[in-house]
Amino acid sequence: MNLLVTGAAGFIGSTYVRMLLADDGPNAPYITVLDKLTYAGTLDNLPPEHPRLRFVQGDICDAPLVDKLVSESDQVVHFAAESHVDRSIDGAADFVRTNVLGTQTLLDAALRHGVGPFVHISTDEVYGSIESGSWPETHPLSPNSPYSASKASSDLLALAYHRTHGLDVRVTRCSNNYGPHQFPEKVVPLFVTNLLDGRKVPLYGEGLNVRDWLHVEDHCHGVELVRTEGRAGEVYNIGGGTELTNKELTGLLLEACGADWEMVEHVTDRKGHDLRYSVDWTKARTELGYRPRHDFTEGLAATVDWYRANRAWWEPLKERR
Repeated sequence: MNLLVTGAAGFIGSTYVRMLLADDGPNAPYITVLDKLTYAGTLDNLPPEHPRLRFVQGDICDAPLVDKLVSESDQVVHFAAESHVDRSIDGAADFVRTNVLGTQTLLDAALRHGVGPFVHISTDEVYGSIESGSWPETHPLSPNSPYSASKASSDLLALAYHRTHGLDVRVTRCSNNYGPHQFPEKVVPLFVTNLLDGRKVPLYGEGLNVRDWLHVEDHCHGVELVRTEGRAGEVYNIGGGTELTNKELTGLLLEACGADWEMVEHVTDRKGHDLRYSVDWTKARTELGYRPRHDFTEGLAATVDWYRANRAWWEPLKERR
């Protein structure tokens, strides 16, 4: 079986690919990675050589290239996206182009060549903000940033291809990921690498925004369950089960890095900053048997240790931010 994985030189996609390559069973897929290698993608995230891995550098908006690669594939897992909220606030054009038009280019090719399942990776941010409780998959979408609006648009477009054309589309919406190989603009690797360098960390406002934290390997396990056992036309929330305020998370990272609150710099809050995210992942649990496998305390400690031991990976990335 030939699997096309987009955006897999980035954090989550590369974790997914490494997970699949670790399986050498008779049904293990051959994988083609399509990645543009923007600032957040690096070939260092992928094995340099593997008999079941092919890397193609390219843009998901390049229709002829996408058509060729999809025609050679049986299934698609679509991670490729512009994903940093702050960058979307500064300029939304790249987010609309990649997240919406790029997804449409892939969907058109999948439809032409009868490819499926097509697993579209999305985010809990499409739901907006919730004061209490958790969002089920049926909750109306109410995105508040240009990033989340572009992801909500691509979700709706993907699901429309199922309803209109019968394409086997499956959508996942995850909570905040953490783990090794995450580009150091996101809060966990940004704070850890700053602290390891003796630099202060920027905490938005009073740090009261709440996020649910999901280890990247648990997320990828959930994606694989959706690909292999999910239902066409369905959305599956994938959560981690650990809700923390940003201030609480900061305290844990300070402790892990041997720093104190003097290393925290309070900065002006992000525009339109969602107060709280929380997904209800009952559907993934009951239908697919999904459960997070990583204890948060242990997973966060291991993540900090990974960044401490892998300066050669993250220092060049911080220099080119």
